[in-house]
Amino acid sequence: MQETVLFVDDTPFTLKVLSDLFIEAPFRVLTAESATDAVEIIRREEIAVVVSDNIMPEMGGLEFLSSLKKLSPDTVKILMSAYADLASALAAINSSEVFRYVLKPWKDDDMISTINDALDRHRLIQTMRREDEDILRSLAQAIELKDPSTRGHCDRVAIYAGFIAEALDLPKDLKRDIKYGSWLHDCGKIGIAEDILNGPNSLTSEEFETVKKHSQWGSEIAVMAKLSTATRNIIRFHHESFDGNGYPEGLKGERIPLEARLVAVADVFDALSNDRSYRKGYTHPEAIEILLSMSGTTLDPTLVTLFVDIVSSHPEFPLQPSH
Repeated sequence: MQETVLFVDDTPFTLKVLSDLFIEAPFRVLTAESATDAVEIIRREEIAVVVSDNIMPEMGGLEFLSSLKKLSPDTVKILMSAYADLASALAAINSSEVFRYVLKPWKDDDMISTINDALDRHRLIQTMRREDEDILRSLAQAIELKDPSTRGHCDRVAIYAGFIAEALDLPKDLKRDIKYGSWLHDCGKIGIAEDILNGPNSLTSEEFETVKKHSQWGSEIAVMAKLSTATRNIIRFHHESFDGNGYPEGLKGERIPLEARLVAVADVFDALSNDRSYRKGYTHPEAIEILLSMSGTTLDPTLVTLFVDIVSSHPEFPLQPSH
């Protein structure tokens, strides 16, 4: 079925310009001149993405988009915002009310890119909901294409995490969820610009704050896709630190779910062992030494010790990047 994007603005000229911008797009475009009209459309149509102006009579954009949480929870929401009310747009993103904002007057390339990212997010939600193993793995591999330096990362993390889960003799269902969470732990990066992910230098503080949001964005997608609690925990909490200095919530010690602590060890080891756009990968002894140095601070010390023992007994580790 063809996807539908709905534009909402009280100015007919704005809607005409937006309709013309996407006249050759592979999706259907609908328009509404008020939030009330938009709600009626959403009641009878399946809307993948809605883009709403913020300042409108009767009902403002933020109020309208917030109302969609119950009416159409899978619809990806974008706010059009003038410079004067930019602060409210940013607050809405931080509170997860909207996916992105577009400044008015917009640049056509920015609007097109934002719509494409929103459609990617909608497809991601729909695909993850099927919880088919082959589809989930393929999905994770597709997300990795945004950052070529991480190719094969999700598969390797799943293998490493699986060995830890096996050593702990975890229940079968939890092992499955750890595999899914390992594949999808970085799914929130679908909302991050490729020039940030693929930059040749270390991230600026502002870029790092953007990247840090991927765990929250990913967990929101997982909730909408109705994935298991353990899988959602991995996606949301794999960057928490054992000493409480991680993100997004600053959880400490065993308050961090076991599955997230477990995948964190596998994730860090694979990241250390492989090249990134901004550095070369460490040698195997160097990666182990750095991993041990993070024991008790970033990583669970018990799981680090267990993993180092596993690695030492498997000469094929670290796994080689796939090409």
